[in-house]
Amino acid sequence: MSEICWPDAYLPGMTDNYVSNEVIVSGLSAAEVWPFLVTPSRWPAYYDNAASVRLYSGDTELRLGARFRFSTFGFPVEAEVNEFEPPVQGNSAHVAWHGWVEGDATARLDVHHAWLLEDLPGGRLRILTQETQNGAPAKALAATTPNPMLNAHQAWLDGLVRAARAGGA
Repeated sequence: MSEICWPDAYLPGMTDNYVSNEVIVSGLSAAEVWPFLVTPSRWPAYYDNAASVRLYSGDTELRLGARFRFSTFGFPVEAEVNEFEPPVQGNSAHVAWHGWVEGDATARLDVHHAWLLEDLPGGRLRILTQETQNGAPAKALAATTPNPMLNAHQAWLDGLVRAARAGGA
């Protein structure tokens, strides 16, 4: 199975917070799910923790180097896509972004959020999302049980699957 490639500064186990969520579903392909993931304006329709989404370039979809912003967990996140590999037969699809929340040492947050979509034998699809975070807010999230990021990302995965199955968001 494919894995997520991590920039050195965001390697899991070396950051203040890390979560990993995964689903494997039947009856969907990476190509069917991809548009719901790379079109940020669709996120709020299927993921309650995303709001105020805006791409700076005027594009409607993410692409390598695209800058965007959105609100999540009450944080205004600025982000830039640093990995973008659309679905191609025989290869997994990847999208990842570096995100940050400006502020002093008590508010500053740096994240790397990555997604992997992998078509599996038998008409199955693996969707993996992982995020690492650095900063005081990340330490606070990691110390909370259950970890709110873990639960929210599971809701994002579940909503993504529901949206793709419904064919619209």
